[in-house]
Amino acid sequence: MITQTARKIPVFALTITMLAMVMGCSSQPAQNSARPPARDALVGTHGVGAKAAAIAYQQIGVPYRYGGATTQGFDCSGLVHYAYGRAGKPVARTTDALWSSTASVPRGELQVGDLLFFDIDGRIAHVGLYLGNQDFVHAPSSGRTVTVERLNSPFYDAAFIRGGRPK
Repeated sequence: MITQTARKIPVFALTITMLAMVMGCSSQPAQNSARPPARDALVGTHGVGAKAAAIAYQQIGVPYRYGGATTQGFDCSGLVHYAYGRAGKPVARTTDALWSSTASVPRGELQVGDLLFFDIDGRIAHVGLYLGNQDFVHAPSSGRTVTVERLNSPFYDAAFIRGGRPK
């Protein structure tokens, strides 16, 4: 009788462990199924802009570095410069020069890889790359990393000036 009980304990412990593992996985926060992750929007897109957007997306997590344009750290225009350069189209290095060297694109006509310009503190001071589906990738500010944001979030919606497409 003791041997039957001794055999049941490991089976019971294994069952409890397996249930705990399954419950742990199911308790993760639900993903927003209404919109796919930004990288999914890049699948099947073509052209230099789409390549630049994909390259910029790969930099998520790289730290912000003022004046940075390498995988060691990026500022906003440095990320754009790096991504487009790697995609085979050299573009200007500063936000002002990018503004001047891009063709204006209305918000409703944005394509993957278009540049997004933002008014921060009353001047054109920030740029990101459009990923599609209202998402964009950018190097936001000191102390942060390259990340994806929503163009229609309250802050960026209010700060958005225009899109631009490299000529």
